[in-house]
Amino acid sequence: MRFFEKALKRFIKQTFVRPITSRFKGWSGEQSTALSMWLFLDDKNYKRFHDVILPSSNGTAQLDHILVSTYGVFIVETKNKTGWIFGSEEQATWTQIVFKEKYTFQNPLRQAYRQKKVLAMFIGINESCIFPVVYFVGDCEFKTDLPLNVINSGLPSYLNNFKEKIISEDEVTRIIKILEQHLLESKLSASDHVRSLGDRHNSKTTCPKCGGGLVMRTTRKGSKEGSTFLGCMNYPQCRFTRNT
Repeated sequence: MRFFEKALKRFIKQTFVRPITSRFKGWSGEQSTALSMWLFLDDKNYKRFHDVILPSSNGTAQLDHILVSTYGVFIVETKNKTGWIFGSEEQATWTQIVFKEKYTFQNPLRQAYRQKKVLAMFIGINESCIFPVVYFVGDCEFKTDLPLNVINSGLPSYLNNFKEKIISEDEVTRIIKILEQHLLESKLSASDHVRSLGDRHNSKTTCPKCGGGLVMRTTRKGSKEGSTFLGCMNYPQCRFTRNT
């Protein structure tokens, strides 16, 4: 009987409690980040946009925060996580450990990679002018070395380190108008984005990471030598693969 009680509790936790908690944590993390930027970033230098859903050639992209300035266009991807965080730039998933329980989540740098491409195309600027930042807002500790644009404190200070003006005032005005008009006229919703995610990650023709085409490749080394898989045509810049 105790076995069935434990199984039922586990089912309820995974099916109802954890998804609701995850959505609330995501929302509260985004609000915390927005407040931090409002308090500590100069409105004269940065125009802020929050929770922006953009169309792309292969679905949609949801960007937590966009900041437009003469110092560049910044994408801030917020993660509300606690505990120990393990990961690397190359890994598809990262690990979170909370009280000896392990959870995995998608490498946020991969999210940022696609967001950067979608935003560059949408507002018509070079990708070199866009700087993604992954910001962990929960009480977490990084247990592996991560790139400099993955931080868990000091977001305003990090952004203020960009002091070279690389975008003209006229170009900043143009970008702001594009985003403002999109937010005013767009009918894309969160449910549209969720549906788009499912379609994109199930695609056998389009890379869900960068939007490039998937092509058939053959493993050349190791125990799987000779087997085939789908790989992104933008390799080595994009290393996404999928089993056939």
